[in-house]
Amino acid sequence: MTATHPNADPAELAKFSELAHRWWDKDSEFRPLHEINPLRLEWIEGQVPLAGKRVLDVGCGGGILSDAMARRGADVLGIDLAGKALKVAQLHALDAGTPGVRYREVAVEALAEEAPGSFDVVTCMEMLEHVPQPASVVQACAKLVKPGGWVFFSTINRNAKAFMLAIVGAEYVLNLLPRGTHEYAKLIRPAELAAHCRVASLTLDHSRGLQYNPLTRRYWLNDDVSVNYMIATRRTAEMAGA
Repeated sequence: MTATHPNADPAELAKFSELAHRWWDKDSEFRPLHEINPLRLEWIEGQVPLAGKRVLDVGCGGGILSDAMARRGADVLGIDLAGKALKVAQLHALDAGTPGVRYREVAVEALAEEAPGSFDVVTCMEMLEHVPQPASVVQACAKLVKPGGWVFFSTINRNAKAFMLAIVGAEYVLNLLPRGTHEYAKLIRPAELAAHCRVASLTLDHSRGLQYNPLTRRYWLNDDVSVNYMIATRRTAEMAGA
């Protein structure tokens, strides 16, 4: 992808920009992100202690995860192509006095050309299912992390169960997310994501599923990756250019 033709869907960027002012409202459309953030933060830090690490958060949006990682002592750069969301993230960091976090409007592929091998940890959460070419994002994330460093992804599986729970249930029945947030055709099976990682010289360490009980409004992690899931990968030293 080039700077003039970024790997982004203008409709997706517009969708999140329209909601940008509500990003830090825990009763808004972004409530699920606030509720799952402690789970994904602890999962990431369970693999690699964040204090003192240089971390890149790809597709950071309003900065919910970026801010949390910075508060764990990481030096965090959050990137996104939704300018309004980034402004909200910057304002929140100033208002909350969060140290060690900054934001930049840049495509991950462009940053990979500019600063390869610059980060100890790269996170790309709830983003891959919103871009035209997820493999390109995976490749760029791999290029940005140092040899031996960690890259974390989260996305949604593509199957009938995921369609019923993540789209029909979450968007149309429970109203957890705005309708149209996800498109079934853009969802990614774990085997497909694993293949993208192998091509990018990322070794899959393990995966975790994210579950939700609508009655108790409780989220938890387990081994069921049939709907929402996360994977932890590491960059191998033999990657081209390493």
